[in-house]
Amino acid sequence: MSAQAKEIVNNIKKGVIAPIYFLMGEEAFYIDAISNYIEKTVLDESEKGFNQMVLYGRDITIDDIVSNAKRYPMMSPRQVVIVKEAQDLSRTIESLLAYVENPQPTTVLVICYKYKKLDARKKLSKAIKKVGVLFESKKLYENKIPDFIQATLDSKGYTITPKASLMLTEFLGTDLGKIHNELQKLQLIVKPGAQITPEIVEQNIGISKDFNNFELQKAIGDRNVLKAYAIIQYFGQNPKNNPIVMTVSLLYSFFVKLLKYHALSNKANAAKALGLNPYFIKDYQVAARNYPMKKVSVIISAIRDVDMKSKGVGASSTPQADLLKELLVAIFN
Repeated sequence: MSAQAKEIVNNIKKGVIAPIYFLMGEEAFYIDAISNYIEKTVLDESEKGFNQMVLYGRDITIDDIVSNAKRYPMMSPRQVVIVKEAQDLSRTIESLLAYVENPQPTTVLVICYKYKKLDARKKLSKAIKKVGVLFESKKLYENKIPDFIQATLDSKGYTITPKASLMLTEFLGTDLGKIHNELQKLQLIVKPGAQITPEIVEQNIGISKDFNNFELQKAIGDRNVLKAYAIIQYFGQNPKNNPIVMTVSLLYSFFVKLLKYHALSNKANAAKALGLNPYFIKDYQVAARNYPMKKVSVIISAIRDVDMKSKGVGASSTPQADLLKELLVAIFN
């Protein structure tokens, strides 16, 4: 969990429960995590039947929310009202202000406002901060995903190698819910306390440890021409599992960082400057020797050209494998 999400959950564990939780933002994972925790723990099982309800934004109005929130609990010190998919009420959400300014003290109102956020300049946002919790769940950048994977596994007593973590990041993207689900699968397979390796990821997630974008990037950085072409050949035979957009994006990011690496005056702090795990800095050290700054600039231009062609600009019928071979020619020449 993010630091703020952990703080919210820890406060609830201590019995510090706010009357309103407005959970908003682009990353649904933390919104669901907090909402689910409240749903499971704030009331005892014997209290939930009469005092806990889940509403859905598409089926209700703000008046419905307020009406339910103003009810008194039955045989319980409080009730919980959870509104899921509240973003469907975005046009009228500001009319919740009157309730927020005078919330029912025996109600815990949870608003799950996914993929959107309140206007911080308006009264509702300011009013929620005064009486409750206003939480924004932000999307993680791709370079933060390995840390999320590591932290998630650490909390369960597992470790993971940097390469295995990068393989998962490449394959699963930045969808934290999807990543969390796959990590749960691995935890069912791997013994507690064990280390998750590339071999385990390959066997159980369906990612080749030898033929993936990470290995292609490394082969290119090492100027290992035969291996790079072998990986491209594999991609051409399995285009659905290896979309060119992912390959081009990763290579573009790699060479942009390599350009920045060349420009660093103090390369001892390269990992921090480039936002990299120190484990991978040696790949940039090798690549920097193989590709001087001027060549890197030419390669970045070639990557952009292939990216445009892959999107149908100037080469609408060129197969993915041919475009990637064209890119390798530009890189290795």
